[in-house]
Amino acid sequence: MENPRRYGKAPFAVAVVHGGPGAGGEMAPVARVLSSDFGVLEPIQTASTVQGQVQELKLILEENGDIPIKLVGFSWGAWLSFIFAARFPSMVERLILIGSGPYEERYAEGIDETRICRLGIEKRAEIESIMKALADPKPDGKDLALERIGALFSKTDAYDPIDCESAALECRADIFQGVWNEAADLRRSGKLLELGRSIQCPVVAIHGDYDPHPAEGVQAPLGAVLKRFRFILLKNCGHKPWIERSSRRIFYRILREELLLASP
Repeated sequence: MENPRRYGKAPFAVAVVHGGPGAGGEMAPVARVLSSDFGVLEPIQTASTVQGQVQELKLILEENGDIPIKLVGFSWGAWLSFIFAARFPSMVERLILIGSGPYEERYAEGIDETRICRLGIEKRAEIESIMKALADPKPDGKDLALERIGALFSKTDAYDPIDCESAALECRADIFQGVWNEAADLRRSGKLLELGRSIQCPVVAIHGDYDPHPAEGVQAPLGAVLKRFRFILLKNCGHKPWIERSSRRIFYRILREELLLASP
């Protein structure tokens, strides 16, 4: 597998960072669209710890990117890009967070409930069964279980999606569980948000109003700690703006405009 994937022509001044953790490849549609204007890298995260993914991303960007680079992080990738920009501020020119998870624990409590309420009775029972399978210490079948729960949540997370095939590569449950447990502890302890005080570049968060990850859990905490921060809320838009029928065009317009801006 090529890592990173490359789109467009050098210099590679933009990198799109996928979510999951463990959902490598899901940012391919965004990278393809942006490649008409920019050289774009799509790093695939393979490490099973937060620090491992930070160092992996650093190595990939140093070897392939135009530094300082513009980072576009989605979901978990938004957090990873946020952590990276705090640890290596001189390497990041601009940070764009898409569908980010909330940065304080109190905003995260209703996410699963919102998702489950959007499912029918049969699918709710299936989710409970999958959760039990993922909690089992035995590794058998966890990749498929994670892939299925991702498919179910992709329906709950979308407002009015266009028909499109998943761009993600094989889901990796070992990466998800190793990274997410550590990342959740960072948020719970307050250390995740505190990292924002070390970020020097402009930061923009783009968020859908139908995203089960509450917008106020991104806007309020980041507005309190970041020096240069803007928040953009998209109407009738779920977790992945690029698949939404009524908001994908404005999403791409905003994203291009932000990437074309010269940092002060």
